[in-house]
Amino acid sequence: MQLEATELNMLRPLLRNVAKQSVATAARPVASRGFATSASAPAPTPAFNWEDPLNARNLLTEEEISISETAEAYCQERILPRVLQAYRDENYDRQILEEMGELGLLGATIQGYDCAGVSSVASGLITKAVERVDSGYRSAMSVQSALVMGGIEEFGTQEQKDKFLPKMAKGKLLGAFGLTEPNHGSDPGSMEAIAKPHPTKKGYLSLSGSKTWITNSPIADVLLVWAKYQETGKIRGFLVERSECPPGTLETPAIKDKNGLRASLTGMIHLDECPIPEANMFPDVEGLTGPFTCLNGARYGIAWGVMGALEDCIARSRTYALERKQFKGNPIAKYQLVQKKLADATTDATYGTLAALQVGRLKDQGKATPEMISMIKRQNCDRALSNARTLQEVFGGNAVSDEYGIGRHVANLFVTQTYEGQSDIHSLILGRAITGLQAFV
Repeated sequence: MQLEATELNMLRPLLRNVAKQSVATAARPVASRGFATSASAPAPTPAFNWEDPLNARNLLTEEEISISETAEAYCQERILPRVLQAYRDENYDRQILEEMGELGLLGATIQGYDCAGVSSVASGLITKAVERVDSGYRSAMSVQSALVMGGIEEFGTQEQKDKFLPKMAKGKLLGAFGLTEPNHGSDPGSMEAIAKPHPTKKGYLSLSGSKTWITNSPIADVLLVWAKYQETGKIRGFLVERSECPPGTLETPAIKDKNGLRASLTGMIHLDECPIPEANMFPDVEGLTGPFTCLNGARYGIAWGVMGALEDCIARSRTYALERKQFKGNPIAKYQLVQKKLADATTDATYGTLAALQVGRLKDQGKATPEMISMIKRQNCDRALSNARTLQEVFGGNAVSDEYGIGRHVANLFVTQTYEGQSDIHSLILGRAITGLQAFV
């Protein structure tokens, strides 16, 4: 299924043009503080909004609200109708990334190169809108934007940026990020992939090794692969262009029969003496600083995204509880056990969103630390998964049916809690930062 040009036009203006919109054309104004016009006219008590309990919207700029609304409209109107069948078929339509590119959703915080250049909070709101539909769609976008485009923008040469970023921003080139190996998941420092001078091609390196659990790898055009550079023993980043790899030197088989993230493609990367131009190696960054910097950007996005998934679980559970009648014809939403589940989940979603927003503001001021991102990634993923599992109980036996959507979110959220630093790993990062001591392992 592809979007017609007229349908995309309905969702414009593009994010890169949102800043040029006047306040008058914004879809909804920023909430403002009201004042009584006279002493005898008390200000009305504001109504509680269960969808935004602490009025986080009041902390957003006009531009961020417009961006959020553009992303929400696209996600709800265009990709939500596709997700159920895509999840069943374990299929991902790469056209989705092109549609996101047309709207300026890819690499949104990057300045120039046909990217939108928006705030970190605006980027988080985009991520939240996408994951409200499905974590797999967010994962595909995060790899493209934060991991690959972000890595090139942060560590690439000017030539690499000019070559790759504009096409990636449009979704014309798809990216994958190769760090995790079959024998080295949470221990990337022990990776076995290696790059060494090519024996016959001057100006080229020979890259060999395997990576696994790589989102987008089966369809990626450019793969950012991390490997040890034989000359120094240090980890370096390499941009592998599929179209330039001789037959038999690059294979990217899909990993099928997953229990979660079935609406995105996951695969492996097998490199066998693959020739890579020396010009495709990141010039300066060495060690784990490079991949971990990229991962921090993606982890920040995940902290936003899982709140979108949890909010969708809350909305689905609330609707079901209001419509489902049991015990003398009462809607089950009337019963305290159901209300407590909704109250707990809504509280955690609200707190998690505000925490992510605060880190986003600090990020744009250059004041965010990796430990802050570990904290919100760990906490938001843990609470999203825990609450989604609890809300699943509201549906009773109907939760087994994929038509209700709650089970899909639960399966996906288990993966988000596990990848890009499982929660226990982020606990170790935080514990070391709090105590100043390396934990016993």
